[in-house]
Amino acid sequence: MKQDILNSLSEILNQRKQANADESYTAKLFNDGVNSILKKVGEEAIETIIASKSGDNAAIIHEVADLWFHSLVLLKHHGLEHSDVLNELESRFGLSGLDEKANRKN
Repeated sequence: MKQDILNSLSEILNQRKQANADESYTAKLFNDGVNSILKKVGEEAIETIIASKSGDNAAIIHEVADLWFHSLVLLKHHGLEHSDVLNELESRFGLSGLDEKANRKN
């Protein structure tokens, strides 16, 4: 099941938070802190946009996977889980995007 991939990634990210930054790229991201993580999320978002503009579906999938991965790192940094985002998305079912946006707290 595809959900298992997110659960497996979550476990790996938990391990990487404690790993040696000299031996793991992800551990280095966690070690370097939120600014490094945010930089990677931003880079991957831009690369996703560029891939989309190119129309290359394989590149789009690759870049979105990178963006999702780094977004998961960001969530972990803040003590959040992918399930928190999934719960938020689920809570929006049956609600129009316009209504959801109007109901957001400022």
